[in-house]
Parts: sequence; C-alpha cells; structure tokens
Amino acid sequence: MISEKMQNAINEQINKEMFSSYLYLSMAAYFERTGLPGAAKWMYVQSGEETGHAMKFFAHIIDRGGKVTLAAIAAPQIDWAGPMAAFKAVYEHEQFISKSITDLYETALVEKDYAAQVLLQWYINEQVEEEKNAVAVIDSMNRIEAHETAVLQLDHQLAKRGK
Repeated sequence: MISEKMQNAINEQINKEMFSSYLYLSMAAYFERTGLPGAAKWMYVQSGEETGHAMKFFAHIIDRGGKVTLAAIAAPQIDWAGPMAAFKAVYEHEQFISKSITDLYETALVEKDYAAQVLLQWYINEQVEEEKNAVAVIDSMNRIEAHETAVLQLDHQLAKRGK
C-alpha cells in the first residue's frame, strides 16, 4: 500500500508530466506555424513521451492500491521568440522536472517507500537523457547561429527522431 503522502506527491507529478505534454504540443503547433515541421515532429515525440511518463506514475499508484487524483492542467505558452528560445525553454523545463523528480525521490526516502525509489531511479536516468537531448539541439543551434539554411538542415535532422 502506498502512503497518502507519497500518493499525493506522485499525483502532483502526474500533473507536471501532463503539463509537459501540453507544453510540447504547444511547441509543436508553434513550429508547424513557423514552417519547421521537423522541429514540430521532435516536439510531438516529446509530448508523447511525457504522456507515457505520466501514465507510468498513474499505473504505479493503481498497482499499489492508491487513488489517482487528476487536477486541471495549466495552459502552456503558445509563442516563442524563435527556435532557440523554444529549445532553451525545453531545457529549462526539463531541469524543473528533474528537480521535481529528485524531490519526489527524497519523499520516497523519508517514507521508506522502496517501490517508489526503484521507479524513481528510472525517472532520474530518463531526466539525464531529456536534458542531454535538449542541450544537443541548443548546441547545434549555437553552431549555426542565424544561417537560415542551416536551421532548415537541422529541422530535417530533427524530423528523423523516432517513435
């Protein structure tokens, strides 16, 4: 059985993961509007991953006899100053989620919730990958700076993202 404190903390994380999905869908729409379908695809994939993360937490609560409590999801931003600003926002958001996951892990330690600790180890590793992926795009954009042709080439590479 999951403790009420752990259950509530995971329910909050479900909301954060679903907001992440909304944020990346909003970014996908932004990139579609601005003629960068590859970047849009990258964001669609990212959005799907975030929904998957929420559902993994959802299943954890259910599997442990807890109660999932879904809350309203805040509306995300819809415009950015450009592709670099959007990907910097991705990186900042992933850092926020990483902190939230480590705080959740701390709660699991205090609650002596070993099952949650095992689950959260997966998320901690996943967040390293999430931040790394965002930084890789930012690094590429820094290299190409304002060369529109290079932005389109990067967009083509982003379109190859799987899933």
